[in-house]
Amino acid sequence: MTTCDTCGNSYENTFTITREGQTKTFDSFECAVHLMAPTCSHCGCRILGHGVQSGTTMFCCAHCAREAGHEQASDRA
Repeated sequence: MTTCDTCGNSYENTFTITREGQTKTFDSFECAVHLMAPTCSHCGCRILGHGVQSGTTMFCCAHCAREAGHEQASDRA
């Protein structure tokens, strides 16, 4: 059995995700999201969808991007 890198649970059906040359092992998508999903630069929540990017800064939504001074961010055209 392999151990989850987030919660430490030993589980026979783990999976791995590799990002930027670093591989992590997880027992659930919840643990993978907790460890690997980016966070919004304004409110700190985990970004589970596409999010909004301004330069190299990530936000969960256009509202947070605008609150951080990126006035042109929009949720829709």
